[in-house]
Amino acid sequence: MYKLKCTIQYDGSGFYGYQRQPNKRTVQGEIEQALTYISRGEKIETHCSGRTDAGVHAMGQVFHFETDLKIPLKQWKFTFNNALPDDIYLVDVKKVSSDFHARYFAAGKEYRYYILNDSIPDVFKRNYVYQYKGKLNREAMKKACNYFIGEHDFTTFSSAKSTVKGNKVRHLKSIEFNEEGNQIELIFKGNGFLYHMVRIISGVIVDIGRGRYEPEDIPELFNQRNRSAVGRTLAASGLYLWRVDYSISNEEEKVKP
Repeated sequence: MYKLKCTIQYDGSGFYGYQRQPNKRTVQGEIEQALTYISRGEKIETHCSGRTDAGVHAMGQVFHFETDLKIPLKQWKFTFNNALPDDIYLVDVKKVSSDFHARYFAAGKEYRYYILNDSIPDVFKRNYVYQYKGKLNREAMKKACNYFIGEHDFTTFSSAKSTVKGNKVRHLKSIEFNEEGNQIELIFKGNGFLYHMVRIISGVIVDIGRGRYEPEDIPELFNQRNRSAVGRTLAASGLYLWRVDYSISNEEEKVKP
């Protein structure tokens, strides 16, 4: 037996999320179906860095699995992609040590959220951005990002349905605010994220842009520790899991592109 660490991209608009579900099309379900095909019927279980919701996309999701298939390492990328559907693509595959775990070894993640701020909606981007028609105060939005950086209790900015046990303190290393024409990009980097945390924070930043809050209101919102103190969770369509970082290198060999 040996263990492989895989990095994939996927268009989340055609899935009911990452985690396998009975009678629903999921990313994990398609991956494991492809492995069953490759292994000629063997059931192979995969483990990911963290599940994503329906409609959320990924540029750098990571999962691992164990196998005894006699496939040369350099052939895995071609073989896997040949068995996957067109909306999932295996970017990279590496052999890792037996104790590696895609979830528990993750040291940090990067998410990106995209907002299209235009009075005319773009029907071709509706599954890939959040569209807002009104005017936004972008300087206020940029200023608001700074208030989220650092270690905080993010209870106000996480779903009330979160199953996290213990406190909801997380360390958000940075939020970058980038704009190009009518598109806004928010880049979140942190050591861990709560359920819906990025989409809720993005919603608050948009609400600040439209004047519902001031940037200076954010510390009090943290203090309330109450999800109902802020507005709705923004659409999954604008969210991308961009990258997963690992602090300990357990990689033995990498398949060259």
